Amino acid sequence: MGHVVVFAKAPRLGTVKRRLAAGIGALAALRFHRAATERLLRRLARDRRWHCWLALTPDRAARSRCFGRVPAARLAQGRGDLGRRMARPFRILRRGPVLVVGSDIPDVSAGHIAEAFRRLGSADFVFGPARDGGYWLFGARRGPLPPGIFAGVRWSTEHALADSVATLPRRFRIALAATLDDIDDAASLRRWTARSRSLNRV
Repeated sequence: MGHVVVFAKAPRLGTVKRRLAAGIGALAALRFHRAATERLLRRLARDRRWHCWLALTPDRAARSRCFGRVPAARLAQGRGDLGRRMARPFRILRRGPVLVVGSDIPDVSAGHIAEAFRRLGSADFVFGPARDGGYWLFGARRGPLPPGIFAGVRWSTEHALADSVATLPRRFRIALAATLDDIDDAASLRRWTARSRSLNRV
């Protein structure tokens, strides 16, 4: 059985979704972050096809009750940049494939996760691209990850996906999952809200 690890920051005012907060205010950004993370965890943790984990930063948050009583085991993300922290679950969760998922992609469904696991049936690694050049998901058939992976990646830029793929040796097979939108700023939130309302009218 595989593992799904949701990466999130502890919900604290002024420390989460700072680009979004610049457009809608720190309190509204905090509310979005908390609601989006809790919805995602409820959606994924109910599925018995995988084990669901919540990986938190700062590390002490893994011992707290933030995000309520979501049915997911908790992990500390550990130290280092995002790449080093993303590599940690692949060292800890040795049995079965592992997917790391961001918490700011409201459209992620259990179907998207199941598809990503299926891609790992014929690939060594899978990425879930975001429309802004980043990615919402990274997975590997087995861990630990190769040395040097994620070295020099320009995180939080339109180069993040291309940079990450470039760090993988060419002998590995790479697959792509669905392309989704992440919510990083007020403009992306407005687009997602408008699209959601439109779909709800149908």
